[in-house]
Amino acid sequence: MVTFFGGIALLLLGYFTYGKYVEKVFMPNYERKTPAYSNADGVDYVPMSKTKNSLIQLLNIAGTGPIFGPIMGALFGPVAFLWIVLGSIFAGAVHDYLTGMISIRNRGAHIPELAGKFLGKASKHVVNAFALLLLLLVGTVFVTTPASMLHILIDQKVALGVIIGAIFFYYLLSTALPIDKIIGRLYPFFGAVLLIGTLGVAVGMFVSGDAAKIPELSLTNMHPDNIPIFPMLFFTITCGALSGFHATQSPIISRTTKSEKEGRFIFYGMMIAEGIIAMIWAAATMAIFDGMTLKEMIAEGTPSLVVNEVSVYLLGAVGGTIAVLGAVVLPITSGDTAFRAARNIIADYIKLPQNKLAKRLFIALPLFAISVVLTQIDFNILWRYFSWANQGTAALALWIGAMYLYVKKRNYWIAFIPAVFITYMVFVYILNAQIGFRLDLNLSFIIGIFLTAATIGYFYWKGRLNHQESINVDEEAA
Repeated sequence: MVTFFGGIALLLLGYFTYGKYVEKVFMPNYERKTPAYSNADGVDYVPMSKTKNSLIQLLNIAGTGPIFGPIMGALFGPVAFLWIVLGSIFAGAVHDYLTGMISIRNRGAHIPELAGKFLGKASKHVVNAFALLLLLLVGTVFVTTPASMLHILIDQKVALGVIIGAIFFYYLLSTALPIDKIIGRLYPFFGAVLLIGTLGVAVGMFVSGDAAKIPELSLTNMHPDNIPIFPMLFFTITCGALSGFHATQSPIISRTTKSEKEGRFIFYGMMIAEGIIAMIWAAATMAIFDGMTLKEMIAEGTPSLVVNEVSVYLLGAVGGTIAVLGAVVLPITSGDTAFRAARNIIADYIKLPQNKLAKRLFIALPLFAISVVLTQIDFNILWRYFSWANQGTAALALWIGAMYLYVKKRNYWIAFIPAVFITYMVFVYILNAQIGFRLDLNLSFIIGIFLTAATIGYFYWKGRLNHQESINVDEEAA
């Protein structure tokens, strides 16, 4: 229990200390007009309150990741706690804050536009491909996983295909309609269900006495299949530590934020909150299941089955239902905004105004058609591709943040160090993985060093070029 409580305390302390330092490095301008006002269109650029923006941001970024990831990460043992805490404070929250704030400074631009500006025009096309692949995978995974959990919850009384169809219909509405019509109105209710369910699981651990079984910190790899911690842990637990998906979501809220002074709470703070959710589910899973039992349950029914078993065991039938619904809310409230972000990115790329419903549907309908096809692919395969695309996007977003600070002659190391780390992990993973080049792990470590070094070299070369060209890092608000 010491590790669990210590981890929660460090996450909260990180927000008030390191989060404050990151904010100081960025230097927000409280008087600067934000895109919510300068680009107001009544659809995507709509001023909303700090509370509503924070809740939407949390629900946007916290899909099944901070639940499914920690459940699967629990197979590695309590070393997972270390990655959740350190990753959230020094990588994930920095990543989310910088992408959100840099987007605010650039009229609500999405990550491909920012990549083109700070890393070069070729990077814009690469990031566009990465972001759209990621968002389609996220949207698809976040259709099938909540559908699976609901299917189990209601004892399979409604066909899985019907549940999937209903979720797709909701996603279409939330993607095409103005942000304050559905997302802004439903999310407070969804947020309440999430918080009640998550807190219920945490309290249930202590009431049942299972909290005493939470293992203390150990660097020993406890995975029953002896899967290596490096790099696999960092691709198993993404949301809840560091996730590139967040870089596609923060610009949505950058378009509805009223003032830059709200940025630390909305972007940095909600990532810390997601880290706490991840800690609770990782702890509950480790306390209740041994590694082999957990592995068998995941294989039998994906992490959805584990969510259901943990919730009902700790909270009983009624409380367990609320907890499962809280877990269902997370992917649904990330899936809807994943498709919305994909629509925005494509619209920005082809420069198609989104003020009319027909134009929004022109982009949205083909996206949903592709996603319907992707639902036929096995969850475990989808998750592996999602994890790699996710962390690849995170690396690119951190490089954008590092370049922004480098050009402004501020402490760019706060983004540079996590960017180097996750870039190395991304290279090693794809070189070694079955979905990649299938090279020997030790050889992958060596090649990864050279590829990461080349990436660092490009960063400094491009940074000097940006200095010489005096690029306008902050676009003037209208």
